[in-house]
Amino acid sequence: MQTQFDIIQLAKPQIAEAERVLRKCVHCGFCLATCPTYVLLGDERDSPRGRIYMIKDMLESGRDADSTTVRHIDRCLSCLSCMTTCPSGVDYMHLVDHAREHIANTHIRPAFDRLLRRLLGLLLPRPGLFRVAVLAARGPAVLGQFLPGSLGALMRLSFRPVHAPSWVDRPQTIAADGGARQKRVALLSGCVQKALAPQINEASVRLLARHGCEVVVAKGAGCCGALSLHQGERVTAQAFARGNIEAFLAEHRRAPLDAVVANASGCGTMLKDYGDLFRDEPVLSENAAEVAGLARDISEVLTDLRPLKTVGVAKLRVAYHGACSLQHGQKIHSGPQALLAEAGFEICEPIDGHLCCGSAGTYNILQPELAGRMLARKVETLEQITPDIIATGNIGCMVQIASGTQIPVVHTAELLDWATGGPLPPALTGRSLGR
Repeated sequence: MQTQFDIIQLAKPQIAEAERVLRKCVHCGFCLATCPTYVLLGDERDSPRGRIYMIKDMLESGRDADSTTVRHIDRCLSCLSCMTTCPSGVDYMHLVDHAREHIANTHIRPAFDRLLRRLLGLLLPRPGLFRVAVLAARGPAVLGQFLPGSLGALMRLSFRPVHAPSWVDRPQTIAADGGARQKRVALLSGCVQKALAPQINEASVRLLARHGCEVVVAKGAGCCGALSLHQGERVTAQAFARGNIEAFLAEHRRAPLDAVVANASGCGTMLKDYGDLFRDEPVLSENAAEVAGLARDISEVLTDLRPLKTVGVAKLRVAYHGACSLQHGQKIHSGPQALLAEAGFEICEPIDGHLCCGSAGTYNILQPELAGRMLARKVETLEQITPDIIATGNIGCMVQIASGTQIPVVHTAELLDWATGGPLPPALTGRSLGR
């Protein structure tokens, strides 16, 4: 793609990087068939190629973002399926996040949209505050069942169960079982997941310790920053990331870490991108890149620690849903399925498994109509293969898919923990699926 940025624009590092990305696009259109919004809407402006044209025009002209551009950029899930398909290696992930930052800095959204985004940015990265807010909204949440759009989606969040702080939340070091340490790892315990599904972190710690890991919950670590970055709030995202970098490097300096483990794939994708997030800050870029180099999805660490110490479970049929942030963001495809198969489960995958379920961070709140259509399609393809359980590696996907089906949705780490001696996952309680 030809660009026409002037020399003054190209002196800005982000513009120079955007131009490099734009020039790689050859207009081939391969991305259209794998873009969930284009598949649904059939509008070129709701495809990666169309958005790239709009971003190019917006950045080259230096103009404020207009409402049409904002509408179509907002509809992007950042599922990154287009990057898996693209034969030219277009770095759409960073380009669209740059566009979102430009939108946040130049476009005044309607009042309710601004309020909603500020609430999400305030509450979701802070599990303690999120718990309080959800409990306080229990009464008004009833209205959410009858209200359309973003308001109803936000209120319906209050029907999600919230949990008291878990024993895994506090800073500590958990020894490897039997004292036979193979790895020393730090667990990113996250934010929303702590409040909605603390059993995932608990299962992860048991699973890692059982297979020879000393597990550190680092003081000062928290939200990865992805929620803020995808809202265009780069400075806020960097502040969250900086806290994690300091926390994990302090542990790494005290005693070397073999990995920083993420069990929410959206967070893992963000961790692995910390080097790019701080690429223009010489003081922090090296430390950020060091943490990014340590970042691993839990399935990657467990693959290194195989064979699994299985105890034998019922041979249940498990439909594996590959979270977009795992299969497209981190390029991890077969590892989780192989682990589940080794643990004794029968693995099956739905058709169009590359297409997003519609969760995508806060997308299902900000774009509830489109997210609902994506959910319906995803649930239909999952139910067609008649599984006993649906497994995935991302809390957002779990919450989204569980809202549309009666089939229990369980984190991959929960199933592997159960298959290697841990407790039955809560979602399976009372379903006659015992050992």
